[in-house]
Amino acid sequence: MNDVPNLKDFDTRLRDEAHEEPSLEVPSDPPSKKTQIIAIYGKGGIGKSFTLANLSHMMAEMGKRVLLIGCDPKSDTTSLLFGGKACPTIIETSTRKKLAGEEVKIGDVCFKRGGVFAMELGGPEVGRGCGGRGIIHGFELLEKLGFHDWDFDYVLLDFLGDVVCGGFGLPIARDMAQKVIVVASNDLQSLYVANNVCSAVEYFRKLGGNVGVAGMVINKDDGTGEAAAFAAAVNIPVLASIPADDDLRRKSANYQIVGTNATQWGGLFTELAQNVGEAPPLRPKPLTQDGLLGLFDAETTGADFVLEPANDADMRGSFAGEVKSLEVVYDDV
Repeated sequence: MNDVPNLKDFDTRLRDEAHEEPSLEVPSDPPSKKTQIIAIYGKGGIGKSFTLANLSHMMAEMGKRVLLIGCDPKSDTTSLLFGGKACPTIIETSTRKKLAGEEVKIGDVCFKRGGVFAMELGGPEVGRGCGGRGIIHGFELLEKLGFHDWDFDYVLLDFLGDVVCGGFGLPIARDMAQKVIVVASNDLQSLYVANNVCSAVEYFRKLGGNVGVAGMVINKDDGTGEAAAFAAAVNIPVLASIPADDDLRRKSANYQIVGTNATQWGGLFTELAQNVGEAPPLRPKPLTQDGLLGLFDAETTGADFVLEPANDADMRGSFAGEVKSLEVVYDDV
């Protein structure tokens, strides 16, 4: 018997899956009147996990009940919080439990440190599914675990900046979060992602959505000012500027929490926690591509480059030459 999968059928299934509309119906009401659900977006590697681990720890130190949910298929949101140890993901645990005929319990997927409760949604194996749909499946499992009945002051959701995919745009598209925060730095790529998030928020606001952008966290701030200029241009506040500092870099690399009053950075993260809680959701004004490039020096981005159109001869290269027409032309009678 041939057990080799039919690659054509597999490709068809992936295409069908990618075109399916998300089926998860997320209630518009928050879990409780006092709960703030906040989605944090940013370019991969910009420091969302660093920011969120320390922010959530400081919030808990201030007496708040905090739930941190990693919604990135890399499943690294909680790594700093748990000293580098990877915790079992909801999707992975659900699959394993289902095969064993068992139900997933809170203790299987949710862990705590310093008053912070944290979990990872996870994602499909490489090449075996859509990461965005994995997020949707993860939230379906959270609902079964009682997500909408949990009692927290803050629920922080760590999402990839790619909101083109329906799964990663879920909090914005379905009014699941009350507000969005973007993490960026003084570089074009991270601000490009931040601008895309603002565009997604504005798009769904035009469709009747209520999610707004509460502000930006500038991470690895080197003082050049592009991120602050972007925030001003799209009409959102800067909630905190975390400096590009060797002490922060070393502590982060060693999985050490700095979002505590026991460190010199306590004041910074206390201010960030207060700003995150109090900042209202705003309607951003996303920039055009040229507007975004205009925040940077033209020599750095090539913004002053003039496009030169190609022609048919350019495309034909060595095959360039007169091509005889196959059109039949009739003489006038």
